Amino acid sequence: MTWVAAVARLRARREPGVLVTVATVRGHAPRDAGAKLVVGRTETWGSIGGGNVEAVAIDRAREMIGASEAEPELMDFALNDKVTNQHGVQCCGGTVAVLLEPLPVVPAVAIFGIGHVGLELARVLARQDLELHLVDSRSDILTEERLAVLSDAVAQVHVHHTPLLPEEVLEELPPGTHVLIMTHDHAEDAALCDAALRTGHLGSIGLIGSSAKWARFRKRLATEGGHDDAAIDRIKTPIGLPCITGKEPATIAVSVAADLLRVFEGRGDGR
Repeated sequence: MTWVAAVARLRARREPGVLVTVATVRGHAPRDAGAKLVVGRTETWGSIGGGNVEAVAIDRAREMIGASEAEPELMDFALNDKVTNQHGVQCCGGTVAVLLEPLPVVPAVAIFGIGHVGLELARVLARQDLELHLVDSRSDILTEERLAVLSDAVAQVHVHHTPLLPEEVLEELPPGTHVLIMTHDHAEDAALCDAALRTGHLGSIGLIGSSAKWARFRKRLATEGGHDDAAIDRIKTPIGLPCITGKEPATIAVSVAADLLRVFEGRGDGR
């Protein structure tokens, strides 16, 4: 398997990894500059030459995976018999610099309701490196022509047409997915809020709407849904940055996206 395919496999599995590259070589070394190794939690693909260099790089890569470290790191190795190594002697005679680049699991976002605001939000989020799920019960909202504005997306875009029960998609979403509820139907929104609170593997949950809408939903979630206050408080509403008050779809979308990016960067908790 090529290193490109290995990176793609980790991404598809939503597993973290580290890309290890021989950055520079001086003198003799097992592999030339550019050789690559992909390290996952339990597997590796490719090689940077074996021996102590590769073993130490794998050890450090797995430390980085365990610590969720996001910064690249450069490691230098001298390949001679005078160096004390962790995994045996390599006496090729040269020196090697190895670059370790973390491959984090990208965020996942699901937008329920791809109306005016939902589509504008999808356009903004599609420019980010993430997994983007677009869910709607209306087939005419999810046509190829309408979603053509996302054709150059950086994100991996998944489209879900769910004519009967959009909430069924919640169980299919990756762990930690941030959910944004903004459908055309308040009854659909309410059902999604209830189902999201019952789906344990999700990240943040956001609901678009007024304070009056939320008051009705909160009462219903408590009385009919049986959710306690702590559970209901997982739902953030209104969504977006409070300092941006415009009501145009594109303005709301930018506000919501900015707030979500704060969560991705650890400067917010989804509330």
